[in-house]
Amino acid sequence: MKNNSLQGKHIVLGITGSIAAYKACSLIRLLVKDGADVQVVITPAGKEFITPVTLSALTHHPVISEFFSGRDGSWHSHVDLGLWADAMLIAPATASSIGKMAHGIADNMLITTYLSMKAPVFIAPAMDLDMFRHPATTQNLETLKSRGNIILEPASGELASGLVGKGRMDEPENIHRALALFFETKEKKSLKGKKVLITAGPTYEKLDAVRFIGNFSSGKMGYALAEVCAERGATVELVSGPVSLKAQHPSIHVTSVVSAAEMFEASARLFEDSDAAILCAAVADFTPETCADHKIKREGSGGMTLQLVPTKDIAAELGKRKKNSQLLVGFALETDHELQNAEGKLERKNLDMIALNSLRDKGAGFGTDTNKVTLIERNGETTSLPLLSKRETAEAIIDRMSNLLPC
Repeated sequence: MKNNSLQGKHIVLGITGSIAAYKACSLIRLLVKDGADVQVVITPAGKEFITPVTLSALTHHPVISEFFSGRDGSWHSHVDLGLWADAMLIAPATASSIGKMAHGIADNMLITTYLSMKAPVFIAPAMDLDMFRHPATTQNLETLKSRGNIILEPASGELASGLVGKGRMDEPENIHRALALFFETKEKKSLKGKKVLITAGPTYEKLDAVRFIGNFSSGKMGYALAEVCAERGATVELVSGPVSLKAQHPSIHVTSVVSAAEMFEASARLFEDSDAAILCAAVADFTPETCADHKIKREGSGGMTLQLVPTKDIAAELGKRKKNSQLLVGFALETDHELQNAEGKLERKNLDMIALNSLRDKGAGFGTDTNKVTLIERNGETTSLPLLSKRETAEAIIDRMSNLLPC
């Protein structure tokens, strides 16, 4: 299906010296098919892996590699390219080129173009695992991210399933999708200038020095919501329990917490000047009354009795503090009487909207890459979404939330 968000967009595609350079052909086809105008800038090393003739045939433009044309001495202006582009994509990006970009070493046409770029820059790393994990590469990528560059890596689900390796260039279809989504959301910055608080992941309630009570939340839903909000122009305060995920968008600020008490304190503090809050975390309802400062030993064959006390209710507290100018969205994970329980929670905690999950729906709940929710609004409107990826679910939730935000 053709993606109209790329129609007429000017894309500078930078190709560096990686074996993954062959993927550029598929990527160009996808972009051109959607109406994008693609100009390739390739490093000398990149030409060792793929020929400019092939790339030129796909883009219908001469490939730029040197500062001056070898035929007539005409000059290729990196400044003009920086002004022409709607986005620059460097795929594959080797460790060497990433290092040069991070430190401003402009020794080839691609790096000078990057340094002159006025448009957003997307970078798809491509290298072996040892190079990717090296502290120098890690620091260089963090430097580029801090400057607003968008790093494209394989999704965590793909890594977990063994489809790709860490450090390997993401697949052309995923990169194409990321670019299309960027332009789609750029054209409707529904949350521009807004500050959104989001809670995500589980909480761990300590029993002793090594054990805790927890749950199976992966944080994927909350992190997807954070990415969508940031892409739509919001500044996001993400209060995250212990997860293996990492926020990608530079407009997401992460506050890492462990316990329900820590999540309560951070959420209450950050909600004060937020325009909206989405409470997606799986917060423990109870915590041990006491926590041993040592490992509790098993003695004989006797059992162990735990005395649990309730944790502070984040949703209820924020509902009490909510001002007319603020919007509060909650989540309800239910196993029975789902709709009735969710509507009750919506009312009791003064929420404006609640996303209902049922564990009886296959593909919904903890640890999956999909979700199936019913959105219940305070005005009585109900929207049942089909089984979607958590990213798509996040987009649908933010669509509804944007319509409810006070002007």
